Amino acid sequence: MKKFFLLILFIVSGIIDAGYLTYEHYQQVIPPCTVNRLLPIASDCGRVLRSSYSVMFGIPLALAGVFQYSVLFVILIAYLVYRKKVFAFWLIIQSIIGVIFSAYFMYIQLGVLKSICIYCTYSAIISFSIFFIINKVLRKERFDLRLKVISIIYQYVAKPIFFMFDPEFIHNTHIFFGELLGKTFLKKYINWKFNYQSSKLKQKVAGINFIGPVGLAAGFDYEAKLTQILYSLGFGFQTVGSITNLPYEGNSKPRLGRLPKSQSLMVNKGFKNLGVEKMSKKLSQLNFQVPLGISIGMSNNKSIKNTTIAIKDIINTFKIFEKYKVKNSYYELNISCPNLINTHTDFYKPVNLNQLFQSIKQLKLKKPVFIKMPIDKTDRNFLAILKTISQFIFIKGVIIGNLFKDRKSPLLNKQEVKKFKVGYFSGKPCEQRSNELIKLAYKKYGNKLMIIGCGGVFNSQDAYKKIKLGASLVQLITGMIYQGPQVISQINLELEELLEKGGFKNIQEAIGYENR
Repeated sequence: MKKFFLLILFIVSGIIDAGYLTYEHYQQVIPPCTVNRLLPIASDCGRVLRSSYSVMFGIPLALAGVFQYSVLFVILIAYLVYRKKVFAFWLIIQSIIGVIFSAYFMYIQLGVLKSICIYCTYSAIISFSIFFIINKVLRKERFDLRLKVISIIYQYVAKPIFFMFDPEFIHNTHIFFGELLGKTFLKKYINWKFNYQSSKLKQKVAGINFIGPVGLAAGFDYEAKLTQILYSLGFGFQTVGSITNLPYEGNSKPRLGRLPKSQSLMVNKGFKNLGVEKMSKKLSQLNFQVPLGISIGMSNNKSIKNTTIAIKDIINTFKIFEKYKVKNSYYELNISCPNLINTHTDFYKPVNLNQLFQSIKQLKLKKPVFIKMPIDKTDRNFLAILKTISQFIFIKGVIIGNLFKDRKSPLLNKQEVKKFKVGYFSGKPCEQRSNELIKLAYKKYGNKLMIIGCGGVFNSQDAYKKIKLGASLVQLITGMIYQGPQVISQINLELEELLEKGGFKNIQEAIGYENR
């Protein structure tokens, strides 16, 4: 409150200073001003106040100053009374306007007129002081405003351009530049402008310290090119892959497609990746600022003809990652990818799943394993899978869940679906069933398994909903593509506010709140 009182004093001082100059202007009197001819630039108020620069569009700049400070005063009072974000944003913008004009007029004095008016200079000092105090006091609101401006630019300028091009080309281009930025000093600049973290969002889950609840889901960075830049965007964790024992160039095109009306993406990559040998060597040379997960699946290869071969294939992938001592924090085991060419193995059957887990158990992994779940199963089938999972201590959680498969669902725009003969769908169509299964899983196994919510997270309300249903963390991909790269920090910032409004001191208090 002391800073707000100081702010009021500066604003009132500005009104008095500008008001005095306005009075002198209309009285056609030049205020007294100390003249020091020993300085390279003289202090000559008359020269400044009589110049053509002292009036703009027939309005004395002093009068404009009175208006500027008066507006600041009214907005500040409104903010202190109502505590509305709109007034905070207005204060920030108004203070920026004041600084810009003050800097310009100081340039006119020093660079053009070669004279200084002490009253005008005093006004500039006041403007800069107000700017710095507002930026200090309203740090969070300033960050919020910046993210909203970036969001508007992305929505109305960048995204329409991106959506004019092939989605896989745009994806590869963004991956290229993301990797490049992660290797340069610009990473620190992006971190400064984009990254918002909060102590209220920190938590320790499955023995891992997460600085934030929002992670990048598997399927986006399948060659692990973004591991050095994602922290700067506000991500609290990341999963790379899915990675398989054998490399796979990806299914036939199209591998990606957009469904804007459905707020969805068509995905048909089929575990496109470089294979465990190349990926393990690459990852072993890196350190990570946020917890890194490695998503593992069975090789998308016709040689995988039965469950026994599939299990050996998966086990070998785990072994190689362990051999290279990659500094990942956890593993994801993807048993639910619907875009594989080898359909001989069904790990949804408890007997096959149990056999797989028994083999992984023999590895004695020290890192937790999370299971990537399907969302197209009935509650009964889903619970049967969870029952098998819950019997193995090394499995600490589940990700709910994978792609949406029902092409006839009203959640998908029929005309958009007709464009794609292959693949399945991410984004908003996944949200409803994902939330239903999060609720079910937390109710039945919340005391045994940590839940990561995935599917339809486009904003803080989406994330908060999943958290209150039982998810400790959330993952996204499609939300970032439709909303912009700033959406991660927007979720972090707004989640903090939602927790405060809900009376929660930390995110862990909100987990499962609606499902207890």
